[in-house]
Amino acid sequence: MRSIICGLGLFLSAGTAFATGGIWCSVDDAAVKFQVDAGVTTGMGGPTFNFRGDLEIKARPAGDELRKTVFEDSSLTQYWLDDKELRLNIYREHQVANTYSSVELTILTKASDEGVYDGHYKLAVYDSTADKDGDGKPANLSGTVSCGAE
Repeated sequence: MRSIICGLGLFLSAGTAFATGGIWCSVDDAAVKFQVDAGVTTGMGGPTFNFRGDLEIKARPAGDELRKTVFEDSSLTQYWLDDKELRLNIYREHQVANTYSSVELTILTKASDEGVYDGHYKLAVYDSTADKDGDGKPANLSGTVSCGAE
């Protein structure tokens, strides 16, 4: 009797298997170098998992806090993926003493081939230590990006 109940419980707890894939984007141009990657589940609304990325702003001084940024799961604030577009919005704050600076990377692409997405990125860099007039305007960098998805 126990084996029947355990077997029934195991059967009822087994969910539907969902396929997984991934998304990735990379750039290495005169202004920035970055690589971002995430796993994507094709079921349940297509959530991402294990989002990671590295960003280097080449024009920033070597010891500058904003020169290099590491992205993690919580940095991916929005994303869209279908057979026509891949869009990512990635945000990370940096705290130095009692000041906050941030980087926001927006990637907008369109499918150029199956699993290949080409487009543009925009990087908004807000450096609170350099904002002497207090206008809050970020420095903007932009360029082309190539992404993939499977």
